[in-house]
This record gives sequence, C-alpha cells and structure tokens, in this order.
Amino acid sequence: MNPTYEMYKTTVETALQNHPLLAGSWDSITVAPSMPPLEGDIPQPLRSAMRYSLMLPGKRIRPVLLLASYHLLQADWKRVLPFATALEMIHTYSLIHDDLPALDNDILRRGQPTCHIVYGEDVALLAGDALYSLAFETMLEAALVWPQPSKAIAAIETIARHAGVRGMIAGQTLDVTMEGKAPEASIVTYIHQHKTADLLTAPVLAGLILAGANEHQLAAGNTFGKSIGLAFQIIDDLLDQEGDEKTLGKQTGTDAARGKMTWPAVHGAQTSRRQAEVYIQEAIRALDVFGESADFLKGIAQATLTRVS
Repeated sequence: MNPTYEMYKTTVETALQNHPLLAGSWDSITVAPSMPPLEGDIPQPLRSAMRYSLMLPGKRIRPVLLLASYHLLQADWKRVLPFATALEMIHTYSLIHDDLPALDNDILRRGQPTCHIVYGEDVALLAGDALYSLAFETMLEAALVWPQPSKAIAAIETIARHAGVRGMIAGQTLDVTMEGKAPEASIVTYIHQHKTADLLTAPVLAGLILAGANEHQLAAGNTFGKSIGLAFQIIDDLLDQEGDEKTLGKQTGTDAARGKMTWPAVHGAQTSRRQAEVYIQEAIRALDVFGESADFLKGIAQATLTRVS
C-alpha cells in the first residue's frame, strides 16, 4: 500500500517526538532550573523551547516531500526519516527567527504564541540556532552508517546549500532589506525563489539523491521543487491579503503593513493566481519522467493552489 499524506506526516511527527535529545516530558519549562543538566542533555528552557516550536501543528510538507521523492525510486522510505526530520528542524528554526522582533515581529505561529512570546527573545534565538545545529547532527549521524556515504553527504550538501547563504538566507536578506521600496519583479522573483522555493526544492533533490536518481531524474526534481515553491509563496502572498487569520494561524495583512515586496504587489491578485497555476502545471509536467509513481507528488502540487493555511 502506498503511503498517504497523513501517513507520512504522522510518521515524521512521531520521529520528531521520539528524537533521543528531545524525547521525554512535554511539560513547558520557561525558566532555567537551579541545577545544571546532566552531561549530554539539552539544558532547559532551551529544550522546551525547541520542542514547543517544532511540535506546533503544521503541514510538514518539506519532510513529506523528501520521503515521497525517495519513494519514487525506493520502497523503504522510513529509512530516510533522519533527513526528513532534519528538514523540519531547519524549517522550524527559520520560522522562529522570522518571528523575532528584529525581523517580522509576529506574535502568532500556527495558531499559537510564537517562541519568543513564550520563552523570550534570548531563548528563542538560541532555540532556532539549536534546531539548525541539531538538524545537521541528525543527518550526519545517519550518514555515518549509510551504505553509500557519498550519497548521504551529497544530500546533506544539497540541503545545506539550499538553506544557506546562497539559498533561503539569501532570500530572507532581500526580504527584510527591501522593505518599503517600490516592488520590482526581478527582486520579488529572487526573494520567492530563495526564501521559499529553495527549501521546497532541497527535500525533493535530497530524497532523489538518497534513492540513487540519475541526472535526468534530478533535473526533473529540481524543476518540480522550484515551480511548486514559487507557486507556494505566491499563494502565501495572496493568503496574507485575502486569507482568514484564524484558519491561517497567523496574522494577516502584515506584508502590506511592512511594505514587503510580494508577487501581488507587482502583478496584482488575479495575475498572481494565474501565474501560480502556470507554475503548478510546470511542476506536474516535470514529474512525467517518473510515470504513475509520481501521482502522489502531483497531487501535492495541485493542492498548493487551493490551500487555505
């Protein structure tokens, strides 16, 4: 039986909950205890802040994309769970930092108070740093016992590059430094490509690399990831304008209030929605090389257009 989205998602969340360094009591601890932690344990309240943000309700689309991309070519998809959970850690770190007062200054994330509201800015900053570090520790531990270590290292390098200074962080940099300036199509495309699409492309490529994909298959995966990523962020821009705050689990209207460069700000809402549809069709066509086994990923792409959160 082929896994459903819910099966992938539940498996990822169970793996996150059972991570050796994060498992245990789920009591929220917001102040430091009077005694130091045991050697090898994560100190409080850092551990609590990491778990709080990591386990807030979410779509888990990035780890699901990695598992499903691997499953295009290999049946034993649970084998790559360390890489999938690491991607969710990286995504969560980026959300914690995005929400900080120095960046987007958001008070809600996934319908709950943001990490810095609960734990303070200092601990939230460290929680983001810690999740980023733990993501690579988790992947490298898996690489040490991977049958073909070079493939595991190549997957980790792909994730690091797409999340790094030429990828997600590059997009975030322009996102914050271009606030209040007149929207320009080339700049908005750069921001969306890197801030969002890179961290949706990385799991697809990493999953394919771990599965032993050839260059033709990797090129198809790259096109799929970039196209679905651009569409995802265009819809996100539209939801910030038109969406329901309760359904989204975060504040709306914040892009315009901050003078963010968005796709609708350049192209208008109707054209933006049409362009998102074009990108989704590009993503779907790119997967034809995989035949019927890609139907699940095509479904994810199509659902991007109708998402409300």
